[in-house]
Amino acid sequence: MTTRMARFHSLEVASVHQETPECIVVGFRIPESEQADFAFVHGQYLTLKLSVNGEELRRSYSICSSPLDKDEVRIAVKKVPGGRASTQLVDKLKPGMRIEVMTPMGNFTTALDGSKARHFVAFAAGSGITPILSILKTVLRTEQGSRFTLFYGNTDQDRIIFRSRLDELKGQFGERLSVHHILSKGVDEDMLFNGRITKEKAVQLLQRFVSDPMDKEFFICGPEQMMVNVSEALENQGVDKKHIHIELFTTPVATEAKKPTAVEDTGDFDGVSEVKVIMDGREHLIKLSTKGDSVLDAALDAGLDVPFACKGAVCCTCKARVVAGKVEMDMNYALTDDEVADGYVLTCQTHPRSANVTVDYDQH
Repeated sequence: MTTRMARFHSLEVASVHQETPECIVVGFRIPESEQADFAFVHGQYLTLKLSVNGEELRRSYSICSSPLDKDEVRIAVKKVPGGRASTQLVDKLKPGMRIEVMTPMGNFTTALDGSKARHFVAFAAGSGITPILSILKTVLRTEQGSRFTLFYGNTDQDRIIFRSRLDELKGQFGERLSVHHILSKGVDEDMLFNGRITKEKAVQLLQRFVSDPMDKEFFICGPEQMMVNVSEALENQGVDKKHIHIELFTTPVATEAKKPTAVEDTGDFDGVSEVKVIMDGREHLIKLSTKGDSVLDAALDAGLDVPFACKGAVCCTCKARVVAGKVEMDMNYALTDDEVADGYVLTCQTHPRSANVTVDYDQH
């Protein structure tokens, strides 16, 4: 995974395609001088910075293009009811406009190996198809012996994002790609493909279509309840959690956050900590109460241009490494257990728990 510092760049909008009445696909032109900064892996996202009625908004959107395609980097934006950023983008964005875009980030991915033959299985719903499409295209082109099965939930056929593109890919890859649409307002004779993706339906889909002996990787992206249902179905089927990849768009309500133990236990401390923030090779000292703001908020208040997007423990944009001292996170939905063990934290959720703490954003 990349160790570069997250930065915003002004990018030109190369294309805007109306995918469905509520969804557009946006392509960004990446100058040759910035190709290295915007190199990404399948499943990652971009964070956009917008001004809406004088207020700065940051929103993350998954990349739908494959890193194997070099012409553009594309994202999908679905208009959310009441969503200020998505409404402005869907209603007003035109080719030729420029937007502040942060370099790619995200852990919703897995390493690929051309010598392997695996079965990749994805459950998506609505705009959750966006990172799945990037993963799907990259997997089938990189691992020639692997196959991909997609279970894709939507309200009805008119709201299926990338419907024609999925049909094209099915024609291109044949039996290596299976796509099963599950419509909540469906009228299919087979009731398995009607209604929402419940835990019971997920089990039935797995038993019918994913019973082969191949090694498997599972990807889940969509509304929270669907992801909970599928995750429980997979775990009940005995799937190891390290093979289950989940992408959250909003801070969960039903799922339980991973609350890790504090980093580097140096004893109890309750007072004001001196936090050293390292960014771009420079050190900045901040006084921060253990019961006060997060490290991220304190750094922003001090005028530091530290990276962030959601502030809800969902993305990993504000990720940094604790290289000295003890800290604790309130919530963590984005970092893996291995990353936490290596000292990485989400600074939007991090509070000092020792008199001195050093947080390094350069070790992202």
